[in-house]
Formats: sequence, C-alpha cells, structure tokens
Amino acid sequence: MPEGRLFIGTKMYSSWSLRGWLAVRLAGLEVEEVVIPLAGGSTEAVKAATPAGLVPYLEHRGARVWESLAILEYCAEHHPAIWPADPAARATARSIAAEMHAGFRGLRMAMPMTILNRFPGARRTPEALADIARIEAIWREALLDSGGPFLFGAELTGADIMFAPVACRFLTWQPELSATSQAYVDALRAHPLMRRWYDEAAAEPAEWRLPKYETAELA
Repeated sequence: MPEGRLFIGTKMYSSWSLRGWLAVRLAGLEVEEVVIPLAGGSTEAVKAATPAGLVPYLEHRGARVWESLAILEYCAEHHPAIWPADPAARATARSIAAEMHAGFRGLRMAMPMTILNRFPGARRTPEALADIARIEAIWREALLDSGGPFLFGAELTGADIMFAPVACRFLTWQPELSATSQAYVDALRAHPLMRRWYDEAAAEPAEWRLPKYETAELA
C-alpha cells in the first residue's frame, strides 16, 4: 500500500525529477509515482500539484518535501547509507552535492537533459566547457580517494544522485571526457535504477516530446 506520492516531470527531460526519484527509490519509500508531462517553461499542472510549482515533490507519511536536496536528506533519514558513513567523506559528499545543486548554469543551459537523443560534440560553449572541467576535477578527486566505481565507493550515494543528470547530459552531448570520467558515467548508466529510468523514459508517449529539446541547435 503506498504511503504517499512522488510528483515528477517527464523522464526524458526532467533532471531534477531524476534526482528526487533516485533518492526515493534508493531509500525504498513506498510511494505512488505521479508523472506530469512538462510543457516547457511554466507547466500549469505542476504549479497546481506542488507547493513551489516545481518537481520533484514528495508526500510521505504526512511529510511534504520539495527541492531535491531536501528530498535527499529526508530519504537519508530512512536510508542512512545515502551518505557515506565516514564523517569527513560525508561532509565532502554534501559539499559537492550542494555545489551541483547551486551551480553549473553554463552546462545546464547549453546541454539540457534529453536522454533519448545523441548530439555528439554539439553546444560546446565556453561556459559549458568551464563547468565540465570543474565537474571532472570533482569526480577525479573523489574517485581517486574512494577507488570507485562511484564517487564514494562501491555503492550509490547522494553525491552520485546529484550528478546523475550530468552523466545523462554527457551521454547525449558527448563532450570530450577523461577515461576516469567516462568510466564513471558508464558506471552510473549501468546502475539498475538508471537503467529503469531510461527504459521508462523510452516508454513515454511520443506526444510528450518537446521540440526545443529534440534538436542540437541553440535557441
């Protein structure tokens, strides 16, 4: 019996929804999944269904949680392994998760999440490339310390959840990456939850497609 609901947007495009969904599924919360097709810009159905007018939004056992980092922390209360057990590693994981949450606008704007498409080499703006360089530096340091295949070891953590849509972007736009970064992207893509997300995105109705995300041309 579901103990709440998780509101998310179109799986083809909604990077923030992926983060919330991964956290909820990793924590094993029993919730009904409500997918709202995104209309581009302002989606009235999302505004009507969620407190902030944004997805993801979680209702669970009387709790109402919005914003991906807040959902991540709520899920960690039910599944502490979402964050590394070591305090120093946990602090680093939270720091890089917060940096991802707040930054990298150049990458977001130039290379949106459109996971069923492949546009190799397109949209390599200076701002996006600068963001990619910083992301690769974060990944390189974390993977060197942990030994991989994920940022803090053998299991997916909140830091990986926050960077999962970046991996999706890299798979679509295929910027040049180091071997270390590419191996990490491949490890994320191979995770069972990511495979499920991609499969369910591919099953979404064709009428949910948005033309602006189906092209490599910059608007």
